[in-house]
Amino acid sequence: MIKKVNWGVLGTANIAKKEVIPGMQMSEHCHLYAIAGRKEEKVNDFMQHFGFEKSYMDYDELLGDPKVEAVYIPLSNDLHKEWIIKAARQKKHILCEKPLVKTAEEVKEVMAVCEEEGVLFMEAFAYLHSYIINDLIERVNDGIIGKVKLIETTFHIPKQPEDNIRNRRETLGGSQYDLGCYNVSLILKLMNQLPTKVEAMAKFSSAGIDEYAHAMLSFADGALATSTCGMVLSKRYSRRVDRCNIQGELGYIEVFVPYNASGVLTYHIIKHGVLGDVNINVPNNYYLEIEQFSKCVRGLEEPLVSNEFSYEVAKVQDQILKEMGYWD
Repeated sequence: MIKKVNWGVLGTANIAKKEVIPGMQMSEHCHLYAIAGRKEEKVNDFMQHFGFEKSYMDYDELLGDPKVEAVYIPLSNDLHKEWIIKAARQKKHILCEKPLVKTAEEVKEVMAVCEEEGVLFMEAFAYLHSYIINDLIERVNDGIIGKVKLIETTFHIPKQPEDNIRNRRETLGGSQYDLGCYNVSLILKLMNQLPTKVEAMAKFSSAGIDEYAHAMLSFADGALATSTCGMVLSKRYSRRVDRCNIQGELGYIEVFVPYNASGVLTYHIIKHGVLGDVNINVPNNYYLEIEQFSKCVRGLEEPLVSNEFSYEVAKVQDQILKEMGYWD
C-alpha cells in the first residue's frame, strides 16, 4: 500500500463536483486534502459533501500550502495556462482538464515550466484510462482489422444555455475545444501518426463560438479520419451521442459511447460478415485516472497521457480551429 497523495482542487466546476471528485473518493491513493474556490457557499458545500480537510477562498493560498502534493485544475479553458504555471512554481504535480491551453505553442510553454520545476503534468483525458479504450487501441494497433482505412468519430451534446461557459469565446468555448479534442485524441491513438492534411468547417453562433464542427484528417498512408462534434442535441431526446467507427482492410469496428463510460461495455468487430462482441467491465474512468496519476506522484508509474501526446493533439486542434475559421 502506497502512501496516499494529498490532493488539492482548484475550483468548484461541475466536472469536479459531478465526475472527478467522486472518482477521487473511490481512489485508494488519494486523500481529499484541500478545496479552493471563489464563492464561499460553493466551497462550504464541497467541504461538507466530499469531506475535504481544508478549504481556501484563494487559489494561491491552496498552492502555498506545503502539504498539498498534487492539484487538479477544472477551471475554464482560458485559465488553465496561468494556474498550471503557478502550480508548477509551487512544486505541485498537476492534473489539468482538457483542453490544456489555447494552442500547441502554449502546451510547449507549460511543459517547459513543469520540466524546469521538476513536477509531473498530465492532461485529464480520463477516457484514455478506460479498459475498453485501451483494449480497442491495442487490438487496432495489432492489426485485428488490418490496415486502418477510415475512422469516423462523433461527439454531440445538447444545446447549452446562453450563459454557459461553453458558449463564451473569451473562455475558449465551442464544440471543437470542448468535444472535438476527444475525437482528435482517439484518432491519433488509433492512427499512431499525425495527419498530413486537415480540412474543417463549422457553424458559428452569434457569440462567435462553433456550435457544430466537422474535420477531415488525411494521413500519409492514405487513411482518412473524420471528427464531427456539436452542441446541437435536444435535451428532450438525449444527454449525449458519442461513437467511433473504424474501417480496416480486413474488417470493421463499431464503438458506442467511447468517452468516460463505465460498467460492462461492448464494442463490435465485424470480419468476413461475422459479428463478434468484445465485452469489458470498466470501472469509473475518473477513478482510474486519479489512481494512475497518484502512482505517478509516488514514482511507481509514468503518466498515461504523455506531454508529447498532448502536444500532438493540440497541434491538430490548432489546424482544425484555423481551417474552420475560429482563429485567423
